[in-house]
Amino acid sequence: MGYPSIYPTGVTIYNKEKAYSGYTIFPSAKGALLIDMNGNEVKLWAGLGGFPNKILPGGYVMGTTGARGGKYAYQDQLDLVQVDWDGHIVWKFDKTELVADPGKEPVYMARQHHDFQREGSTVGYYYPNGEPKTDSGNTLILTHENLYNHDISDKRLIDDKIIEVDWEGNIIWSWRASDHFDELGFDEAAKNALFRNPGLHGEAGGDWMHINNFSTLGENKWYDAGDKRFHPDNIIFDARNSNILGIIEKSTGKIVWRVGPNFNESEATKKLGWIIGQHHLHMIPKGLPGEGDLLVFDNGGEGGYGTPNPASLTGVNNAHRDYSRVLQFNPVTHEITWQYTPLEAGNLLFTDASKFYSSYISSAQRLPNGNTLITEGSDGHLLEVTPDHEIVWEFVNPYFKNFAGTFKSNMIYRAYRVPYEWIPQLKKPVETSIEPIDITKFRVSGASIGEGTGLVTAVDGIDPTKGVPLTGSGNEEDDDERIDFCVASVKKKDLE
Repeated sequence: MGYPSIYPTGVTIYNKEKAYSGYTIFPSAKGALLIDMNGNEVKLWAGLGGFPNKILPGGYVMGTTGARGGKYAYQDQLDLVQVDWDGHIVWKFDKTELVADPGKEPVYMARQHHDFQREGSTVGYYYPNGEPKTDSGNTLILTHENLYNHDISDKRLIDDKIIEVDWEGNIIWSWRASDHFDELGFDEAAKNALFRNPGLHGEAGGDWMHINNFSTLGENKWYDAGDKRFHPDNIIFDARNSNILGIIEKSTGKIVWRVGPNFNESEATKKLGWIIGQHHLHMIPKGLPGEGDLLVFDNGGEGGYGTPNPASLTGVNNAHRDYSRVLQFNPVTHEITWQYTPLEAGNLLFTDASKFYSSYISSAQRLPNGNTLITEGSDGHLLEVTPDHEIVWEFVNPYFKNFAGTFKSNMIYRAYRVPYEWIPQLKKPVETSIEPIDITKFRVSGASIGEGTGLVTAVDGIDPTKGVPLTGSGNEEDDDERIDFCVASVKKKDLE
């Protein structure tokens, strides 16, 4: 789809009767930005980075104060901080590693990337009885470590490491992905492609897994029923470059549950369909609608390692799909229990699938009323949808950042909705519903005012009151039949 160059930004839809109202935080080009349901900017922590930003009860926010630059760095953040309402740093961690880049003085840094989790909450967003601690507790942090592992590749790797630090910043637990290579399910074709090119980023190394989120499982019905794979302390993660979703047993470090990288390995995973380049896999916390199921933004785009094909002559990023899905599925049976795809987004033809598509970043959050807040990140597009897929809140990020002077982007890495009471510094705002604009009549200043303003000429033998077929079939009845056929075909494929 070619998007228009001019379009509304800010909140475009808000049904206050159906939406779960609260504040939304996201990392913007200006800093950590907090908005209300009408899009009013109620708080900006100027310059605070977000990989992601997370709000804590009491008006605290977590983020980063800077990133490691240079050709030896890839997505490393200098630190992870917690600031109060007034921007004062009340907690900081920057001691994962003493980094000595060539030509620079050695400096301690966190090397944090993509995610973190403060004790008290499993997912970083609101759910009953789940509040992250603000003045104590441990923090899980996703970090990087460079190493060589010749079972994986002869190239230098950017390995993903999860560490747990106490309030004083002491590292008390750690886990490295490369130590569990044999548990990840790569077949020989995948291993061959991975060995030759482990997601190389120049001298920074090979980002072979690219884990982009994690969280603890928390209390759940599966563990209550005796399935030890789902122990509340276990850690769920997904890895974008390898198309792997997994659960780490906290006590041993072993991977005890996994889906991918090959989605043809069972009838259940075939029915689930290929999950490609995914983000924000997590278990819906206890107390929220859908609790115990897994929720993931299945980006599409490209990912994985395997047999070369016309889309990938090297076998790197050999899985492709040009649309996104938000999936909720049962972790035991892999049955899809809810989804949001281009079809639910209101697109009739499978060729329109790119109208719901973010090939990178993005997320999905289950809200207390059963709605889902979706970050379609590449376009800076947030939308809240009901279980029946109705859009009841929509926001387009108005802040663009120029990259290298060649292109600009309003991307949003990940957004979170929190209840009003988490921000006691603010008075609950007045909520005003915003009706969707009728785009058939929407014009910018100076443009045509719309239908019926020009000359109309009737063509001999044609009834001007009837519509014109859109498919060239000859009549509207044929159009309807063709569209019904296309819709049925899409439903049959389940957009897999």
